[in-house]
Amino acid sequence: MLSAELHCHSELSHDGRDPVDLLVEQAAAVGLDAIAVTDHDAIHASHEAAALAEEYGLVGIVGMEVTSAAGHVLALGIEEAIPSGLAYDETLDRIHDQGGIAIVPHPFQSSRHGVAAHISDEQLASADAIEVYNSRLLTGRSNRQAERFATAHDVPKTAGSDAHISEMVGQAITEIGVEERSVDAILRAIQQGRTSVVGQKTPWRISFRQAAGGVKRRVQRGVRELF
Repeated sequence: MLSAELHCHSELSHDGRDPVDLLVEQAAAVGLDAIAVTDHDAIHASHEAAALAEEYGLVGIVGMEVTSAAGHVLALGIEEAIPSGLAYDETLDRIHDQGGIAIVPHPFQSSRHGVAAHISDEQLASADAIEVYNSRLLTGRSNRQAERFATAHDVPKTAGSDAHISEMVGQAITEIGVEERSVDAILRAIQQGRTSVVGQKTPWRISFRQAAGGVKRRVQRGVRELF
């Protein structure tokens, strides 16, 4: 059984703060076995993190958080970036074409680009897995909705910290029953539903600070692009 962080962000995300080395160091420090850095519509840092992970005894999974036309989709086990703005079904097809898996994060939270409001139940259930525990949901209501949906439709379940600062990496993890310690084995086990979720809510003060910091960084980057 491996413990994995499947949803976290580096400074390459528009709202992330820290470089990948801090994310990987934190994953190792809290005893994880695997990490996927999933920046918004960017993959470069995830490749860097996957290469660095081996030095820390971790399995590094290349991935990203794709902004589809319906909302966010996590793409794991890919090599090239998936374009943003594609239809939900095409986004999943592009991920699968690269041999990756598609996980839908926080599907029922529309304020954070959850897809559920824009697609059918059948489309949501066609994902390889659904994130049923996201540590940045303050009330837990959307997590419970995702859990009920995944159970009712027999969709594999994952968790993710959705960390935008390194200290929160590992706040929510997916335990994965694998045959061997490899990316392929992890992806295969997730697809087969050999997972369980463990997590704690990100303290609301930290969630607020992450959100505020993200807004500040977006403004700063926008200003830099003007000059």
